[in-house]
Amino acid sequence: MKLKRLDEYCAARNKAADYYNNAFKNHPNLVIPAKFKRSTHVFHQYTLVTKNVDRNTLHEFLQAKGFPAPIYYPVPLHMQKAYIDPRYKEGDFPVTEMLCNSVISLPMHTELDEEQLEFITNAVLEFVNK
Repeated sequence: MKLKRLDEYCAARNKAADYYNNAFKNHPNLVIPAKFKRSTHVFHQYTLVTKNVDRNTLHEFLQAKGFPAPIYYPVPLHMQKAYIDPRYKEGDFPVTEMLCNSVISLPMHTELDEEQLEFITNAVLEFVNK
């Protein structure tokens, strides 16, 4: 049954991503996901890179506002216990480590309406504009 609505679901996710992108695109402390004109990408996650922002405090702030803001990958792979290898140490993968310390994801699903998107974006902007 859901397969019949796949195009509608994909459009809803991309509409939500466009809303987020428009809200955050010029903010100096937020990096939005890159979108390429010829891509057919559909957002399963909407992840921002924060700059000069305490991401963990932002995470707590957004959760206190009542919505999830997951941090999907808080520990770089080379620093996870299962993948520890004496050849690699902290600092060997600076981009990975920076991203693990600065990314946060916002709600992304097919039922997000404009009121919810406005609430979410306003909450993020309230925090990063402090």
